Formats: sequence, structure tokens, C-alpha cells
Amino acid sequence: MAKQQAKAPPEGGAPAGGKGKLKLIILGVVALLLAVGLSVGATWFFLSRGDKAEEPAEEAAAALTRQPAIYLDMAPAFVVNFSQNGRQRYMQVSVALMARDQAQLDALKVHMPVLRNKLVMLFSGQGFESLVTPVGKEMLRQQATATVQELAKQETGATVVEQVLFTNFVLQ
Repeated sequence: MAKQQAKAPPEGGAPAGGKGKLKLIILGVVALLLAVGLSVGATWFFLSRGDKAEEPAEEAAAALTRQPAIYLDMAPAFVVNFSQNGRQRYMQVSVALMARDQAQLDALKVHMPVLRNKLVMLFSGQGFESLVTPVGKEMLRQQATATVQELAKQETGATVVEQVLFTNFVLQ
């Protein structure tokens, strides 16, 4: 009988081992929350420090884009002829160059004959059927921009021209 009385739970109604397990679970949850909080805090701290180091570069880039656009009309307009299905076709394109730095644009003006030659060759190498669609015209504009930027990079060391714009485009 003495053994049976020793195994009986105390009068509190709960076994002594239940309180220990509850404390262990609570400590585990608190430790987990603390670890998650520390990792989030450390990540935020290190990432926010990196943003401050990049701010001067972003400000410098923003200062470059804040300069007003400068446009240079290339006169006279380009006129190119095509032969399509035995018929003579013509294209007339007025071009403007958009840049941000007047000094670089003036340096590019020295090479205007070479630039006009490259654009004439580009325009005359196009198919009339592709130029009828808006997508074809946009593709030609992008090719012209790449051609002008390539020449500017070779001659002046900078791309100079941001975009080539068609101010007039006539197909006949």
C-alpha cells in the first residue's frame, strides 16, 4: 500500500511533470521569437547601411538626367528611293538628334558628313514593306539611334546622342 500512495498525484490535480513541459514550450517559443526578431533587425541594419553608400551615386545620376534636352535638326531631310514590284517608291525622313550636353553635341557636328552618310546607307538598305508598319518605323528609328551612338562613341568617346527622332516621315 505504501507504494500505491507514493504513485498517486498530489492534491493539486495536475502531475508535477506537466508544469515542467509547459515552461519548456514557453521558453522555446520565446527563444524562437527572439531569434527571428534579431535576424530581421540585423538584416534591416545591414541593408539600410548599403543604401546610404549608394545615395551619392544615385544623386549624381539624377543630376545628369535633370539637364534639359537639346535638339539638333539635321537639315536637309533625307530622301531615299526604293524599287518595289517594278515601281519606284520614295521615302523622305526629317531627323532630329536629342542630346543633353551642348559641348559634346558641338563636337559631334564636326563629323556631320560621316553621320549623314551612315544614315543614308541605313535608310536605303530598308525594305519598303517593313517601313509601312509602325513597328517597322520604330525599328528603323532604333537602328538609327544605335548607328549615331556608335559613330559618336568612335569619334568623340561618348555616346552624346540619347535618341534619334523622326520629325517627318513620308512614304510615297
